[in-house]
Amino acid sequence: MTHLLTARGPRDLSVLLKLANRHGLIAGATGTGKSVSLMVLAEGFSKAGVPVFLADVKGDLAGLSQAAQMSDKLGKRLDMLGIRDRWQPHASPVVFWDIYGQNGHPLRTTISEMGPILLARLLELNEIQQGVLNIAFRVADEEGLLLIDLNDLRAMLTYVAENAKAISAEYGLVSAASIAAVQRAVLGLEDAGAQAFFGEPAFELKEFFRISPQGHGVINLMAAEQLILRPKLYSSFLLWLLSELFEQLPEVGDLDKPKMVFFFDEAHLLFDDAPPALVQRVEQVVRLIRSKGVGVYFCSQNPDDVPNTILGQLGHRIQHALRAFTPRDQKAVKSAAETFVANPQLNVVDAITQLNVGEALVSFLEDGGRPGMVERAWIMTPGCRIGAITPEERAALRSASPVGTRFDTPVDRESAYEILKARAEGPPPEPVAPPPVQQGSGEWSLNWPWGNKSAGLPPPPAPEAKPRVRTPPRSSAPAPAPAPRAPRASNRQSVGEAFAKSVARTVGSQLGRSVIRGVLGAILRK
Repeated sequence: MTHLLTARGPRDLSVLLKLANRHGLIAGATGTGKSVSLMVLAEGFSKAGVPVFLADVKGDLAGLSQAAQMSDKLGKRLDMLGIRDRWQPHASPVVFWDIYGQNGHPLRTTISEMGPILLARLLELNEIQQGVLNIAFRVADEEGLLLIDLNDLRAMLTYVAENAKAISAEYGLVSAASIAAVQRAVLGLEDAGAQAFFGEPAFELKEFFRISPQGHGVINLMAAEQLILRPKLYSSFLLWLLSELFEQLPEVGDLDKPKMVFFFDEAHLLFDDAPPALVQRVEQVVRLIRSKGVGVYFCSQNPDDVPNTILGQLGHRIQHALRAFTPRDQKAVKSAAETFVANPQLNVVDAITQLNVGEALVSFLEDGGRPGMVERAWIMTPGCRIGAITPEERAALRSASPVGTRFDTPVDRESAYEILKARAEGPPPEPVAPPPVQQGSGEWSLNWPWGNKSAGLPPPPAPEAKPRVRTPPRSSAPAPAPAPRAPRASNRQSVGEAFAKSVARTVGSQLGRSVIRGVLGAILRK
């Protein structure tokens, strides 16, 4: 297979596999057929032996795992496309993933792997607070402290706050107000359910590159129905995943087909309120990840949702209908029309607002990497079910998943939280040995083998009998007056003595803790 038949109009429109890593865009208003276009492309890549990753934000993309059932509506669609005689229903190999571990295998990463830049976006920090987070990461790296989950991050921020004076002298001012703001943001992130996202065992990228025994690429489907309700977490996770692909995959140049295709649904969430540095990072990844054999396809409602610097990198376009009800919509229609190579026989501006459901304006790269002329065409019908699947079907597929259960049980190993807690508490006190027992001394001891004759120890000696003294008869004379007692020394301390002893104890304990913490820190850094 060298191409993917995607749409049929005045001519057949196909994506050339050798150019599929030039990225693409699927746009259109809600209900115009974007999900079906995405399924057609994902199914085609899977048939060609290319692994796919996509996020299922509505739950309807899970139908890729089930074969379609013939119906009157489907039959009419196949007749209109002229493919009824060669269309075959089939299911694609699908592995389900879920950050929360409910509808698929858990997807976890660590705080260190996420990094301070993406984490700052996830926490919605300002520039000063992001600087504090960068310092916390730097100190953790220098002291060999692993940042795995949110407990580790909180412990590290507390450590920076307690040592703010020394850290500020080396890295810049670390204010208590900035640290408190970051800690509140971490607490809010935990309340939003991100605790399940950070931890171990962390996801391994190689799991996305599976090929089925039939030679089909596995479609990695991430359930995002709940995740999409937290847009920052959703977009930060997908951007982290894209960055991991970029950093870990080797350079391969141009291949006959991509090593993987990545679909970014609801792409506008990635760029909403994104700082320029983040947009620049996404642009860099999209531009350079092509040479690593990865194609990135953005799905959104308007092309304007994607910045122009990134939009210019997207060679394959499927534009579904847009509704020009407002001045902003009319401007979006004109902007979308200007992104296509003009077709003398087609008024693109008028066509965008007149497209039917399942119909689109399509332009793919041709041989030599040239953008093809835009055509009005009908999107092909996939061989899978269009719609959601039942919980029983999902459970059956998950139980037979090749991933197994190794990601299902979380693991909590020693990291920054445990190490810093141990430092604060200090080393455990040395056990005090009990006093030795003197054999035959007649002293009772807790170690005495009471009633144990086999121990070979003599029994306790009996008390000596005292001689009985005869008491003289009472005399009628008055008893002499008792001698006056010497005055007893008072045990009470004066106020000055108590204050001095209290100060001495406080200084001694603080000095002792500082010495112990310094010694332990030096040992752990070796």
